[in-house]
Amino acid sequence: MEDKKVLLSVKDLEVKFNVRGRVLTAIRGISLDIYENESIAIVGESGSGKSVFTKTFAGMLDTNGFISNGQIIYNDEELADTKVRKSAQGKDLMKRALHTLNKNSKLELGAKTYQKILELESEKKARAALTEEERAEMDEKIHDLVADRTDLFNLRQTYDPSKEKDKIKEAGKKLKEFDEKIKSMQEELAKKEKARADAAKNDTAYNSEFNSKMATLKAQYEKEIAGEIAPKTVKRNEVLAKEIWLSVGRYPGLARVRLTFKLIAALKEAQRLGVDLSDENQRNAVFDTVVFRVRYLDETEEQLHGTCILNLANVKFGGDWTQIRGTRIATVFQDPMSSLNPILTIGKQITSIIIKHQKCSEAEARTRAIELMYKVGIPNPEHRFDDYPFQYSGGMRQRIVIAIALSCQPKILICDEPTTALDVTVQAQILQLIKDLQKEFNYTIVFITHDLGVVANVADRVAVLYAGQVVELGTVEEVFYEPKHPYTWALLSSLPQLAQKNTKLYSITGTPPSLYNNIVGDAFAPRNPHCLKVDTLVEPPMFQVSETHFAKTWLLDPRAPKIEKPEGIQDIHKKLMHVFNIEG
Repeated sequence: MEDKKVLLSVKDLEVKFNVRGRVLTAIRGISLDIYENESIAIVGESGSGKSVFTKTFAGMLDTNGFISNGQIIYNDEELADTKVRKSAQGKDLMKRALHTLNKNSKLELGAKTYQKILELESEKKARAALTEEERAEMDEKIHDLVADRTDLFNLRQTYDPSKEKDKIKEAGKKLKEFDEKIKSMQEELAKKEKARADAAKNDTAYNSEFNSKMATLKAQYEKEIAGEIAPKTVKRNEVLAKEIWLSVGRYPGLARVRLTFKLIAALKEAQRLGVDLSDENQRNAVFDTVVFRVRYLDETEEQLHGTCILNLANVKFGGDWTQIRGTRIATVFQDPMSSLNPILTIGKQITSIIIKHQKCSEAEARTRAIELMYKVGIPNPEHRFDDYPFQYSGGMRQRIVIAIALSCQPKILICDEPTTALDVTVQAQILQLIKDLQKEFNYTIVFITHDLGVVANVADRVAVLYAGQVVELGTVEEVFYEPKHPYTWALLSSLPQLAQKNTKLYSITGTPPSLYNNIVGDAFAPRNPHCLKVDTLVEPPMFQVSETHFAKTWLLDPRAPKIEKPEGIQDIHKKLMHVFNIEG
């Protein structure tokens, strides 16, 4: 894939959800590059994280979900290219920013000493508090009690007061016992914390030594930050000041000022800590805490010119998503009826999107909408333009959803199981339509599915997800014909099309792990018939099988025993070629 441009680069992505007072980790460290004009399928059981993963780069996570770690870098030169006018406000803000940056750069001179001060303070705090292990142990016990109490409370709500009074009474009694246990453990935790704090406070020898060291370090720090900054630092700050204005220039007036002060504060903290602001990655990380960083390129008398670092994991301004969602990244959902407004005509739903994003007249939008309806295979589009969704069949509704998604000619089309609600004949038509339109519109397809038959017809590459991680990645031929991960073996073995007469259809035993818990070792280990001891102890790395094929399993370690894939998928090439009508 080296000849293809990376359109979307996901690095160490982690996504969490707050669910009833608990934290669920749905995506656990996914790294994946998606290329321009390719078709990549995201495969896995329900709950494996397929939809959540793609929602992160479409800006569609539920309100209780958040990205806790990682980057999603979107490479789009046209969208990234940024020009900001040197307005009076801009010149004033850049002047003030440069003055403040130069002033704060003196803090960099004492950064090493400041780090020692922080370390000394951290050491003192640690002595006065419980260790992380002690607190985690107590918190886990309290957390488990609260979870059990919640389950019991919910169970009690299901009892019939007229027939199950005894159960309600017994549950009430147990709830009181839970409350007493929780209160007792919380009091025990508070006592332990107070005892540790009192012991540290009364340790006069340590406190005396601490005060002496701290006084020495602070005196040294004050002396260091009184020095003069180097000319190259001033030059760097001049560029930083311009990048601040480039980065905030697209926002409304008051927001520009507010974000400028936030950026200066973030940069000040970075300067105090000794972050190397000349390093591109470190500078990006500092800007990302506030806004996208726009890297300075050049300027004229009237404007600054830069390129934006589009990290979709860090979008903080809703207006930024309006430039990405729909115009750059569009989604086709599973149920076409729920994707369409039942009280608006089909034509109105297409034209409203075109008018919003492409800023054309209603007449122009109508012409484009009819053309799109024709392209997606709607017969007599001029006559069907003013029909309502209920007047269309399921397959035709899905074609309209595809037309809406393509109305702004996105670069990435996310297809979230778009054929699940359709019959088999229509499924094939929709899949062929998506592939045919890709040749015309040159978009990248990200296809979410649990149906490996769909994968065989649509994908160039396949990423197999399990418990929020990519466990195997490769071309469709590699994943189908030379799978390496036991979970991929299990998925392929479960294909009903491969079942023989008078044989039992294979099913994967057990259930996926709870994503509330910290998973130790290989997440698939409890369900893996080929589980090794190391699978239960250490998480496997991602092994490289070929230039394009990777799998996250200890079976690929040179020290592991040689285990062949199951007999049922030993020779599936001819079967799959026949069943899924793949041209050889």
